[in-house]
Amino acid sequence: MKSAVETLNPTRVRLSIEVPFEELKDSLDAAYKKINRQVTVKGFRKGKIPARVIDQRFGRGAVLEEAVNDALPKFYTEAVNEGELNVLGQPEVDITELKDGELLAFTAEVDVRPEIEIPDYSGIEVTVDALEVTDEEVEKAVEQLRERFAATNPVERAAADGDVVTIDLEAKVDGEVLEDGVADGVSYTIGSGELLDGIDEAVTGLEAGGEATFTSELKGGSAEGKAAEVTVKVTAVAARELPELDDDFAQMASEFDTLEELKADSRKRLETTKQYDQATQAQERVLEELLKLAEVPIPEKLLADEVQTRKHNLEHHQLGQMGLDLEKYLEIQGKTLEEFENETSEQAIKGIKTQFILDELVNKEKLNVNQEELTEHLMRRAASSGMSPDQFAQAVVEGGQVPMLVGEVARGKALAVVVEAAKVVDTNGEVVDLEDDEDTAEAATETTEAPAQAATEDKAEDKAEEKNEA
Repeated sequence: MKSAVETLNPTRVRLSIEVPFEELKDSLDAAYKKINRQVTVKGFRKGKIPARVIDQRFGRGAVLEEAVNDALPKFYTEAVNEGELNVLGQPEVDITELKDGELLAFTAEVDVRPEIEIPDYSGIEVTVDALEVTDEEVEKAVEQLRERFAATNPVERAAADGDVVTIDLEAKVDGEVLEDGVADGVSYTIGSGELLDGIDEAVTGLEAGGEATFTSELKGGSAEGKAAEVTVKVTAVAARELPELDDDFAQMASEFDTLEELKADSRKRLETTKQYDQATQAQERVLEELLKLAEVPIPEKLLADEVQTRKHNLEHHQLGQMGLDLEKYLEIQGKTLEEFENETSEQAIKGIKTQFILDELVNKEKLNVNQEELTEHLMRRAASSGMSPDQFAQAVVEGGQVPMLVGEVARGKALAVVVEAAKVVDTNGEVVDLEDDEDTAEAATETTEAPAQAATEDKAEDKAEEKNEA
C-alpha cells in the first residue's frame, strides 16, 4: 500500500491511497465466504459454492464491492497511522480507481486536530470577588434555618401575607370548567409566588369559607398559556410561627449548644462556599484570558456536529424534562431562533478551543489521571446526571466513554497548571492563593466545558433509559 497526505487547510487533509490487488486477497476471500452464506445455487451445498460460480451467477462486481467495503477501513487506518495524523470524526471516502486484478485507489478527506502553539500564559492576571462574609449574610442564613423550623397553627381571622392557606381551585376557559382545572385541598403560602399570578391578591383578606374570582394565565395543563377565570375558596387559614432565636433554637436546629456557635458555623460554611466560588471564578477568568492568547483553527464539520449535539441535548434532555419545546423556550428567554443559533455556535467554538488548547497542555506537561481522580470525577458526573454512581459508571463503560471522562479530568488538571502560573487578585487588590484550596482541581474540571462532556452524560443517560425500558 502507498499513501500520501495533502493538507487542504490547517484542520483538514486528503489522503490518497493505492492498494495493489494482491493485498485485497483476505477481503476477497471474506467476500466469497459471506456471499456463500447468503445465497443458494442448485447443485451446490450451502457454503460450498465455488468462486467462479458466484462470479457467473451474481457478478464479479458484487464480490469486489463487498471486498472493497471490507478493506477500506483497514487501509484507511494504516494510512492515518503512517501519516501520524490525529483525525477527528469520520472521513469522506471516494474510490478513484478499481481495476480488477490490478489496483484499488481511493481518497479520504478528514478533519484533523490542528497544530497549536501554547502561548506564554505566565502573564495572565485576573480579578475575583473578595472572600468576605458580612453579618447580614450570616443573619440571612440563620433566618433561613429558622424558617425551616417554623410551625403552622390554625387561626380564625382573615388571611395575610406569609400565612398558609388551604384552598380549592376551579379554572374556566370560555365559560367551561377544564377537566384538569379543578383542585381541592391545596396548601399555599401567601406571597411565595408558587401558583398562579393574582392568587396572592385574591386570597389576602379572606377568612375560612370565603372565596374570590380572578383572571390569570395558566402556566401548565391542557389550556397552558390561555387566560382563565379562576375561582378560589379558602377552607382554612394557618399562621406561621417562627421559633425564638436563642440557645434553645440552636440546640433544636443543630448540634451546637448556643446561638453564637450556630452563627459561627454558618459564617464558616458561607466562607467555604465563597472559597469554592472564588476558585471557580479564577478558573473561568483565567480560561477566558488563555483563549484570547491562542490562535485555534476550528474544523468546520466538528463545529457543525458539536452545534447539533448541543441542540439535541437541550431539546431532548433539558427541555424535555421541563415539558418545553424549543419554540416555547425561546419565547421564555426572549430570543429569536437566529440569536439562539449564534449563541450555540459561540459556545461550541469556545468548547472546542478549550478542549484543543488544554489537551495540548496535557501532552506538553505530561499530565496523568489516576484512579482516585477518575472515580471522584465519575461521582460528580453521576450526581449531575441524576443517576447512581454504579448506574452511571456501567453506562459509561458500556458506551465506551471512559476515555472521555479521563480527558475531562486531565483538562481540569491542565487548567489548574495555568491558574497556578497566573496572578489572581481579589476586588480589594489582595493576592489570592489558590494552591491550598482543595476545591481548585474540582472547580477546574467543572470549568473546562468541552464537547466530550455533554456527549458523555447524554450517552450515559440514553444507555440508562434503554436498560430501564428493557
